Amino acid sequence: MLIQCYQINFWVRYAAAVLIVVAAAEFGHWLGLSWRRRRSDALTAELLTLEGAALGLVALIIGFTFSMALTRFDARSKGVVDEANIIATTASRARALPEPHAAEVRKLLNDYVQVRVDRLADVDVRNPLDTALRRSGELQADLLRHAAAVSIADPHSIPAGLFATSLSEMIDQQEVRLAAARNRVPPAVLFLLYGIALVGVGLSGYVGGLASRSGRLPHALMALMVATVIVMIDDIDRPQSGLITVGQQPLINLKESLAP
Repeated sequence: MLIQCYQINFWVRYAAAVLIVVAAAEFGHWLGLSWRRRRSDALTAELLTLEGAALGLVALIIGFTFSMALTRFDARSKGVVDEANIIATTASRARALPEPHAAEVRKLLNDYVQVRVDRLADVDVRNPLDTALRRSGELQADLLRHAAAVSIADPHSIPAGLFATSLSEMIDQQEVRLAAARNRVPPAVLFLLYGIALVGVGLSGYVGGLASRSGRLPHALMALMVATVIVMIDDIDRPQSGLITVGQQPLINLKESLAP
């Protein structure tokens, strides 16, 4: 279910969030107008204080959630750079291997990078990810066979030892990237953010209607801004979809450098 939710188009998610949050503000304003005749100055003052506290809580939760999403985004971006560097080091050390291992290893590494550029980072789609992982496993097994063959042929070979070390780090980096890609902001935190935002903007609209504030535009604009920020937080938390994505340029550059 979560995977299907993550596949929803960005603009569909944005429109839905705006409609829901703006509707909460409008409902609160309508409710405030309905109860306007029964208001008292003391009640209005208390509600104004409560409105400020609610909006302050909304701002606090937004800041907390944005920090969580941005930290995860930075980890994913760093994972791409680290993997590109590790693969480049492995390819560089493979050149010192005896033939035909050197040429075959470079071809395998070229295919390995292509898998990453195409599908591996796309954890929002289950079947293509499983296919990419199987293909990566096959390539890793082939690379390990070459490393073992070179080591058996010359157990004291320094290039073979360096290559084996880089290859081990390269394989480990796959799990690091997958863990970073799957490490999202917990859905419960996002639901809490939406819930508090709905209560905050709804209360703001209610106080506006109760206090006979003119116009709905300020409440609608505030609701629009809150919804926009929430959707952007959600978008940052998605590895390879939406408007804000983790760039694969380091791997693309590496792919070009490994091309025969």
